[in-house]
Amino acid sequence: MTPSIELLQDAFTRIRDTVRRAAGGLSEEELAVRVDPEANSVAWLVWHLTRVQDDHLADVAGTEQVWTAEGWFDRFGLPFAPDATGYAQSSAEVGQVAGISAELLIGYHEAVYASTVAYLHSLGDADLGRVVDHSWNPPVTLAVRLVSVLSDDLQHAGQASFVRGLVTRRS
Repeated sequence: MTPSIELLQDAFTRIRDTVRRAAGGLSEEELAVRVDPEANSVAWLVWHLTRVQDDHLADVAGTEQVWTAEGWFDRFGLPFAPDATGYAQSSAEVGQVAGISAELLIGYHEAVYASTVAYLHSLGDADLGRVVDHSWNPPVTLAVRLVSVLSDDLQHAGQASFVRGLVTRRS
């Protein structure tokens, strides 16, 4: 594994560790708390960041998403289409990500993390320059897509940690 790939793996590992800390030990009720009527809950934030990682990594790897391939869609039982990632969801839809255990959220994230790491291990530095999306100008390379996912996930994991802090201080 090259230093570039090791760096990417380290970043995804940090997200995984933050997700564990943000969601771990919270009840279903605590995970679903919204600090105001339009806010995102820890459950939604962790589900969304994991769905985005799963969706985007499966796309660049040319594989089926863990969400459907491993039955997570059925286990979660959310009222969304299988391809929903949370992007542009309404406040009402955000509120529907409830009644989900920390174990389920973390389990799904762990499965996506394992898939991500396996994919990263298949890459070399030369792969990072491959164009994966021609719909942008300039076209998006694999490196840019991976950094985009990392950036989005880190922001949402940080938000989930912040919301956890607010929720646990209320108790």
